[in-house]
Order: sequence, then C-alpha cells, then structure tokens
Amino acid sequence: MLTYPDIDPVAIALGPVKIHWYGLTYIAGFAFAWWLARRRAETQPRSPLLRDQVDDLIFYAAVGVVLGGRLGYAFFYGFERLSADPLWLFRLWEGGMAFHGGLLGVLVAMAVFARQQGIEWGRLMDFVAPLAPVGLALGRLGNFIGQELWGRASDISWAMVFPRDPLTLARHPSQLYQFALEGCLLFAILMWFSRRDRPTWAVSAVFLMGYGALRFAAEFFREPDTHIGFDALGWLTRGQILCIPMLIIGAALFYRAYRPPNS
Repeated sequence: MLTYPDIDPVAIALGPVKIHWYGLTYIAGFAFAWWLARRRAETQPRSPLLRDQVDDLIFYAAVGVVLGGRLGYAFFYGFERLSADPLWLFRLWEGGMAFHGGLLGVLVAMAVFARQQGIEWGRLMDFVAPLAPVGLALGRLGNFIGQELWGRASDISWAMVFPRDPLTLARHPSQLYQFALEGCLLFAILMWFSRRDRPTWAVSAVFLMGYGALRFAAEFFREPDTHIGFDALGWLTRGQILCIPMLIIGAALFYRAYRPPNS
C-alpha cells in the first residue's frame, strides 16, 4: 500500500482568503488552452480562428465550463438538494462541478461564439476539442490533492488510504487513473488525430468517443457518489450512464464525417 502524499488543499492563504489547488488547476487548464489555441491558430493552415480571436474564445469557453459545470452538477447529481434549497446553486464555494454539464455549457458557448464570428460551428468544435484534455487532467490532480472522488476499496499494492476518508479504507487512486486516461492519453490521441486535415466533426467525434470510453472504464475503479450509489443494473454509475450518449453521438458524428457522398 502506498502512503498518500498529504498535501494541503489550500495553496495560498492570505488571512481569511484561501486559494485552493483545485481552483488553480482550472486557471492552469485555461492558460494552457489559451497557449495551445494561439499556437494552433498560427500554424494550422485551415484554422477557423485567427490568433487575435483566441482571447475571446477562451473567455466564452470559461463561461461555458463554469456555468454548465455547476448547472450540470445540480441537475445530474444534486437535483434533490436543488429542489429543497434553490439558492444552493449559487454557493459555488461549497463545491460541485460536473464534466458533462461543462461539456454542454461549452457547446452552447461555442455555438454563440461561432455565430458571432461567422465561423462554422463544427470546424470550431474540431479546433477546440484538443484544447480540453490537459485541463481535465489538471482538474483530476486537483481532485487528488483535495481528496475528492476517490476510488473503490482495493488490496492492490498501490492502493491508498485517504486521510479524509471516514472509513479509512485502502482505495484505488482513481483520480490519477482519470488523470492518465481522460487527460494525458486522450490529449495524445487528439493531437495525433488532428495533425492531418479531417472532415468537419471528425475530431469532435473522436473526443466524444474517446472521453466516453475512457471515463466509462475509469468509473469501474471510482467510488460511486454516496447519495446516488449505483444507478442501473446494479453496477452502472451516474457517470457511466452520462457517457453512453457521448459514445452514441460521437459514433454518429464520426459516421457523418466519413460517410460517402450521396449516401
């Protein structure tokens, strides 16, 4: 069993003001996305964006992530609490963000941005898709430092006891699995796939299928939310159920992108 590197989740404390590592991972993720977007706008011959448009792109994406992530968590994971206390939705400091909600928020934000800039939405989403995985990876590191979303109990040699776990069980460090799969591996796949010109929606389709499959697999090692448990069939988690539409839509987009003309 490995010893959990007990890192203070508060990175900086200035009197009553506390800045958590999780919040800093969001900032770092957006900063990396901004740098990579500017680089790709300069070097990709078919880039739908100019370098000067990247700042606005990242702003719209950030708004979509935060609003969508919070609304998604409230509706997908905390609807009962939201119904009992609607003001809880605005208490962001109490935590609660969901990737699938953030994805929907970004889709809406990019649709608005594309329309304002006169850019084809599908080409813009193909440009944006490779920017996301590093931010997802950093977010999982933030979960690990904050001792959130830990894994299921296990006797493997690299299991960890998280100090904040009231049951003090040795568990999978599933945040690190998700860091490696949904972050690093997915980033490598998308960067490789997007190096060549692809039909519109193809890169987005690979993102949806890749994230959906990797998240579905990682959920087998992650402890289900205590207030939800297993959602269906006695073994599917809420996260796995939310990944199924991603897989279906991703496959449909991939077929649409590569289907023969006039078929």
